[in-house]
Amino acid sequence: MLRNQFFRSQTVFAGSKRFYSVRKLAELDASKLIVKQVSEKSSPKPNDQLVFGSTFTDHMLTIEWDAKKGWANPVIKPYGNLSLDPASCVFHYGFELFEGMKAYRTPDNKITLFRPDMNMKRMNKSAARICLPTFNSDELVKLIGKLIEQDKHLVPQGQGYSLYIRPTLIGTTDTLGVGVPDKAMLFVINSPVGPYYKTGFKAVRLEATDYATRAWPGGVGDKKLGANYAPCILPQLQAASRGFQQNLWLFGPEKYITEVGTMNVFFAFKNSKTGKKELVTAPLDGTILEGVTRDSVLTLARENLNPNEWEINERYYSIHEVAERAAKGELIEAFGSGTAAVVSPIKEIGWKDSLINVPLLPGEQSGALTKQVASWIADIQYGRTKHSNWSQVVADLN
Repeated sequence: MLRNQFFRSQTVFAGSKRFYSVRKLAELDASKLIVKQVSEKSSPKPNDQLVFGSTFTDHMLTIEWDAKKGWANPVIKPYGNLSLDPASCVFHYGFELFEGMKAYRTPDNKITLFRPDMNMKRMNKSAARICLPTFNSDELVKLIGKLIEQDKHLVPQGQGYSLYIRPTLIGTTDTLGVGVPDKAMLFVINSPVGPYYKTGFKAVRLEATDYATRAWPGGVGDKKLGANYAPCILPQLQAASRGFQQNLWLFGPEKYITEVGTMNVFFAFKNSKTGKKELVTAPLDGTILEGVTRDSVLTLARENLNPNEWEINERYYSIHEVAERAAKGELIEAFGSGTAAVVSPIKEIGWKDSLINVPLLPGEQSGALTKQVASWIADIQYGRTKHSNWSQVVADLN
């Protein structure tokens, strides 16, 4: 809330007299919501026609922000185009951030959000980093719930199907001068989705990439900014031209493994001498996105895996270590994790002029742990099991 606090008070000097003008900015307030409904509701598309991110619900949420007034009344209105000045700073200097989260239908016909508090926390961190306004997380979650309520009939059901939610915050100040935006807009759109990959739960091939860098120390790799994504498309196309689905991002002279595509990544090793296994992922050092699914995988692994058999570590590890351990038969499996795909198994890594084979279960598309992790998370997301406060009910279809 630092930015809002900055504008809350102002000291004014007039001659030798000192005047104090205290201005209270309006906070984000779900109770002030204005709802404008569509005249006719859409019918749900069949699940087999839901291409990820291509279908949208009938309504959207928009909230304006002004440095002198604070947050305006939230508005739910029919899904449609935004009207922005061509000089808006989002177009010229990248004042933009977003989140990705999902809502699921449960067996008792309710709709729940998966760990929305984590997304709101990360969204506020991203906003603060690029001088956009922060907001009350609980109020935005309430508003997202109200938005879902309007279109709850469009939330698909079935394993692998969900409502993808995209909260976005942009700077809208209309000037070509570079500075702190004094106007912004927060909007949320929703998309009924099926599996992220058309092939479903199928292992992918990666190209270990050291000719391009996703993030670096002191940068914004741990923030969910649009500016982090566009530069990654060209290396992905280059990898695809060589038969790989995604990039395995490396960093530094050590060739440390950081992420895979737009996801966090996990590797499982076995110590040949002790027989003990280790699940590893890169540490949160400011270059790694603080993934909600990443945190969920770590939490569930620490709770469910036998500590006498497994170590769960956040540490640096390199492509050299992976190659060496694969050669010794110590590489067990690997997978990516993220909101869109949840868990994505890995079967092969191209590195220099060689291929590193990642073991899979015989006749299957993943390793045993990858399959188990995917099941743990899906059971919570779809309401088959409960875990702490990870699922928040936002609508009831009964």
